[in-house]
Amino acid sequence: MPVIVLEASDLTSPLSLVRMWALLSGCLTFSLVASLVPSELTSDTHQPSFRILCMFTWCLFFILTLLIHVVNIIQFHSLVPISWKNLTVTVAALATLMTLSATVTFPWAVMCHEGAWPRPITASFASCLTFLAYATEAYLIRNQTQDQKGYMASVPGLLKVLQLWGGCEMIVLVVEQVRGALVKVGLAAVGWQLWVSGAWYALCLLMSLGTVIVVLGDCAGRCPLPFDRLLAGFSLTGVLLYVVATILCFTRVLELQKRDQDLTDMKTGPTLVVMEAVMASITLLAYTVDLAFSIKLLRDRSHA
Repeated sequence: MPVIVLEASDLTSPLSLVRMWALLSGCLTFSLVASLVPSELTSDTHQPSFRILCMFTWCLFFILTLLIHVVNIIQFHSLVPISWKNLTVTVAALATLMTLSATVTFPWAVMCHEGAWPRPITASFASCLTFLAYATEAYLIRNQTQDQKGYMASVPGLLKVLQLWGGCEMIVLVVEQVRGALVKVGLAAVGWQLWVSGAWYALCLLMSLGTVIVVLGDCAGRCPLPFDRLLAGFSLTGVLLYVVATILCFTRVLELQKRDQDLTDMKTGPTLVVMEAVMASITLLAYTVDLAFSIKLLRDRSHA
């Protein structure tokens, strides 16, 4: 039976300290939010969906960070059947983006704005600390030596994480818009643009998720097609689909403006359309830059 030897450097390294910071602030955040009473929450109809999303984010990355921290301390990297270098930076980068979304969403759409409630305010502050912890962890991993970091720590790898985050946010926004339309009017109120956009977002999300899984599993060499060409094809497909989805989003925004609907009212559907348009634009930019990197890589290899 192997003997586990723990050294002080394993617990006092900058990465270990930052992960413990993320664990403590993350645990404090979801504990406070779980203990909130109805009077401390907004009465908005969108609140349950956004609260579930925030709680899922905090709990998921708390568990992943705890597992990574434990495995890193007991030095069992070789027993994990995935690329450890890519896993740590992927979790840190995705956690940074997801906790940023939760930090913005919780005080805006979940906590009650009528009165100063200490627990929601403390939870918002703790969520902000959690975001800063994950951002610091991602920064530290990116600044390691080349031998210590993998593909996901490069700019193309981080763009894959950004695409994955954008896809997750888009799916949530589309589902919430469909749910709101079904509650208020019925299935007939859901326009074809929303169904088309939702299908494109789901397809791009699956492509991004598949790419990340292949990289984490070190399966690129076993791919039946050249992996660099496959990535370029995925990026081109993502650009084309998100161009269509972004145009449809802004078309719906213009239609809402013609109806003189308030686009800043959180209690109405138009706000979700504006949020979708902004997120679609950000994700489209990520796919476009990623496509440029893929084309440059293919060109450099063809000239080599």
